[in-house]
Amino acid sequence: MNTNTPRCEHPRPDRKREEWLSLNGEWDFEIDNDLIGKDREFYKRASLDGKIIVPFCPESSLSGVKNTDFMNSVWYRRDIEIPTQWSDKRIILHIDACDYETTVYVNGREVGVHVGGYTSFSFDITEYLNDEGNYLTVCAVDDTRSPWQQTGKQSTKPESYGCFYTRTTGIWQSVWLEAVSSAHVVSYRAYPSVDDCSLSLNVELSEKSIGKSLKVSVFYNNNPMGESVIKITSLSINVYIKLLEEHLWELGNGRLYDLVFELKDAGACDVLRGYFGLREVCLTLDGGLMLNGKTVFGRFVLDQGFYPDGIYTAPSDNALVYDITASMRCGFNGARLHQKVFEPRFLYHADRLGYMLFGETPCWGLDYTSPDAIYHFLPEWLEEIERDFSHPSIIGWCPFNETWDIDGRPQCNEFIDKIYDITRAIDTTRPVVTNSGSLQTRKTDSNDYHDYEQDPEKFALIFDETEKGIVKDQYYRTNGIQTYFVELPIFVSEYGGIAWVVENDESGWGYGASVKSEQEYFARLEGLTDILLSHPRIWGFCYTQLTDVEQEQNGVLNYDRKFKFDPLKYHRIFTKPAVIEKK
Repeated sequence: MNTNTPRCEHPRPDRKREEWLSLNGEWDFEIDNDLIGKDREFYKRASLDGKIIVPFCPESSLSGVKNTDFMNSVWYRRDIEIPTQWSDKRIILHIDACDYETTVYVNGREVGVHVGGYTSFSFDITEYLNDEGNYLTVCAVDDTRSPWQQTGKQSTKPESYGCFYTRTTGIWQSVWLEAVSSAHVVSYRAYPSVDDCSLSLNVELSEKSIGKSLKVSVFYNNNPMGESVIKITSLSINVYIKLLEEHLWELGNGRLYDLVFELKDAGACDVLRGYFGLREVCLTLDGGLMLNGKTVFGRFVLDQGFYPDGIYTAPSDNALVYDITASMRCGFNGARLHQKVFEPRFLYHADRLGYMLFGETPCWGLDYTSPDAIYHFLPEWLEEIERDFSHPSIIGWCPFNETWDIDGRPQCNEFIDKIYDITRAIDTTRPVVTNSGSLQTRKTDSNDYHDYEQDPEKFALIFDETEKGIVKDQYYRTNGIQTYFVELPIFVSEYGGIAWVVENDESGWGYGASVKSEQEYFARLEGLTDILLSHPRIWGFCYTQLTDVEQEQNGVLNYDRKFKFDPLKYHRIFTKPAVIEKK
């Protein structure tokens, strides 16, 4: 692999084959605001008018384009050369994220369309390839202001404002090719069991796999831990492996077992490598968040995944690692991935570092007051769950955030209830916080509150435990938006956000009046945090936020990832023992 290629690391460590090729780097590029490219057959052109560095979005400086205006449609083109040793293989094109409606062409012929700006997709392009002289064209149509498009924190105005930031259009994660045999493993789901130290797998296979055998081997530190060999009689099979040794996935110690899938006939025709973590999670009223049967307190931080030079895309793999380790240095043991689907490499690093994640999706931008919203929301939500199911770091799902009303029209509770039911049916292994910081229907696994009160004395009254364990003030002070169910545990998934605004930056903001000194900052932070740690029903908090993002200046780190204060000072406050941990 050319080390000069940006983001040249393998994009999917959980599903890795040896034969792959990064297509990141320089592509031809053209903006098509009038949406005339398809009519004028841009997909047949020998070149486009400009250049861009993939996988960075054209709004970013790293892309070389840095156009932050609205772009209704963008086009990409590059020549591709298929390695000669792949001549007898199926060639799969992977695009790990492209916002929003993406059409892929190979040699001027349409291959397929994907709708959704955040999840990974792929196409088998084998039948579209020539013996030589191949080229790939990609068109992305993106209407940030459409009520049927999820945009998360992307600004619908020409400029950034409030908690809305620079948009992302088109390709913003890696593009790559993979060579596979016609008989191959398509995907797998890992179901570890701590109780009997075992692994169950559901493995999906290609049609040509029938009649062949599949060997699944498990290793820990290169030592064999168990294996299973199965004759393939179905395109979806279940595999059970008893593990020889127990190595639990724990906070700060993400012990990972390696997986090797070998599909065989006369010889090996497909080898896929992955991994899993031996861990189980659940939420209970008395114990709170349980990891491997033991109570842990969730010390989460809100992570929006924005970068000053890459916008949605981290400038390097090391930048992903830095965000996690910087968070851990401050005493956090996890992150709420906010209004964005994070790339698989971030999840991989969280897996190996023992860092908990709440998987979220960017529901903002969608008109969730309409029953028809389910048709625009559900397909991409299912793709996210399917892609990320086996990551041990993901300990819960959160499909909605602050869905209140739109122009006076209330949210559609039937739609939100259905998403909860579907999510729980697909994944029975994780809790679901259905609607973070907003009106909860009866279908959720936890109470969830957002509260940015900055006065610790008033904050204490909000979470007063004097009336039968009810957080009595939440419902009334938010006009019925944040409801409370006495039979459910409590997650305060947004609080703090203490403003530390850059001097003379009139657009900069945080919650409450900006503190004037470091002493005032930490006094307020400790006062607020101590109240949550001392509450017997609260199983976790999420502090807003890890980094500043453009004009929102309330992060633990500046936007350029420099610590505002000594991380040990944060660590002392956030790692104090929680009452629920002592039960």
